[in-house]
Amino acid sequence: MKGLLTVQSEVICARVKDENHESLDYASRPLEARLIRIFDIDERTVSNDILMEMCTRFMSPIFERGKCYADTVPALMELRSMGVKMAILSNTSWGSPAVLWRKEVRRLGLDSLMDAVLFDRDVGWRKPSERIYTYSLQTLGAHPNDCLFVGDHPKWDLEGPRAVGVRAILIDRKTTTLGLEEQRIRNLHDLTRRL
Repeated sequence: MKGLLTVQSEVICARVKDENHESLDYASRPLEARLIRIFDIDERTVSNDILMEMCTRFMSPIFERGKCYADTVPALMELRSMGVKMAILSNTSWGSPAVLWRKEVRRLGLDSLMDAVLFDRDVGWRKPSERIYTYSLQTLGAHPNDCLFVGDHPKWDLEGPRAVGVRAILIDRKTTTLGLEEQRIRNLHDLTRRL
């Protein structure tokens, strides 16, 4: 029967395991190419629409869990009222398409609070590569000395922005990052108090 996959589930599981890594040089590894390899698809015969549908289905369990913390929208609205220019800059899971993440940002009601929404797939490089931070600064028309990056991962969200001269701080809602007290906030309201 045409259209059925003939790859055994054990083989698929092994291929998923092989694809579950990022590039050591922080280059984005697109989900579409990973899925082609996992399911042994002849890329010459698959349309972009089918690949996008595969990506959408792959990401749907992740997006179903998506939510905002109670402080997110109120704190962002307060920062906005203070005249703070804001952007989302994020890596995508498994190098998934940025268009899917933009839909998620819109679903969560965050798009209208941002001046830009940027993902690694827009740039071709993942955090902590300097390239993604430089791209975001150029997109915002911002100088590194005038910026503060807030993130939740010490390597990606402290080292990366600092490498291009941007101040950075961790949001650590559960106080799991020990030894970084002066570089940490517990919620976004703490950020509005620090500015």
